[in-house]
Amino acid sequence: MLSARGAVRQMHEYHPPLSRRVGLCLDFNENTDGCSPQVLERIRAITAEDLVRYPEREPAEKIAAEHLGLEPEQVLLTNGVDEAIHLLCQAYLEPEHEVIVVTPTFSMYEIYAEATGARVVRVQCECDFRFPFKKVLHAITPATRLIAVASPNNPTGSVATRDQLMQITKAARHAAFLVDEAYFDFYGETVIPDTRRTQNLFVARTFSKAHGLAGLRIGILAGTREQMPVVRRVSSPYSVNAVALLTLPVALADREFVTGYAQEVKQGRARVEQTLRNLAIHSWPSHANFLLLRIGECHREFVAAMRERSILVRDRSTDPGCDGCVRITIGTAGQVDRLLAALREVAAELKPGHEVTA
Repeated sequence: MLSARGAVRQMHEYHPPLSRRVGLCLDFNENTDGCSPQVLERIRAITAEDLVRYPEREPAEKIAAEHLGLEPEQVLLTNGVDEAIHLLCQAYLEPEHEVIVVTPTFSMYEIYAEATGARVVRVQCECDFRFPFKKVLHAITPATRLIAVASPNNPTGSVATRDQLMQITKAARHAAFLVDEAYFDFYGETVIPDTRRTQNLFVARTFSKAHGLAGLRIGILAGTREQMPVVRRVSSPYSVNAVALLTLPVALADREFVTGYAQEVKQGRARVEQTLRNLAIHSWPSHANFLLLRIGECHREFVAAMRERSILVRDRSTDPGCDGCVRITIGTAGQVDRLLAALREVAAELKPGHEVTA
């Protein structure tokens, strides 16, 4: 009887709750207002000739590299950040290796690492979700071959400082160190320039958030000129589709759209934080386009009550350290108005936040 590898049989599965997503979708941290109008114009101009040929990554990679201030050899366009994580695991992990993951965080770090048979070492965030810098340093062993850190982190919104990240690269020179900057546009600080000279540093970016291109599945993995050819060896030459490659240069060029949307989100985030304080609902400081709330024992009822008002939010209570927590994406000013009205109604109805202390 055919049987999968032991590592595959034992790995965790990820089932994103994508069914019945109708209404105001504040559950997956996507751009809630759509992509740049210029991107839509480019898509409408796509011809049959553009689609019948295999996609060519190099022209778009040169533009992306220039956008990041890097050399083209340092940049690989990927099928979202998910593929970037997968490629690093395939390139550097053996079953006898260890992978350090700071939890709670994006599930795919752990899943792709487990698929190789490597052992996942989970380092829990501090009690207030601060980055556990000293714990990470302590977890590094000679068997460590990959460390994955999201900054800002999902679902907490917390960040690691550049100094902390650079110290980790020095402490684990024998390991690939991935810094996932998926929410960079809402934070503004990056270690991308350090990939020019830091041998084991990799940085991932996505266009699924501020740029509004989640449906096109395109991301960037950056690293040194010496290491990126290794990653390219395990990459499919056609993993990024032609539509994504044709629209990416337009999306990068429209910086005003991304900057304006990110600024609107940050203003909305401050409004939501103030309303939550008024409602005595605890939330943690966030540098991303979402907030994590401590709802308490009624977290399921809270999510259901918001859905009844056609607003989707994400229950994160099963994440390590997130008991009773719900994550809410921040959208445009008008969407924030609608969110705040619903929050006030649901808070009056359920009295959330009192069962579990912050």
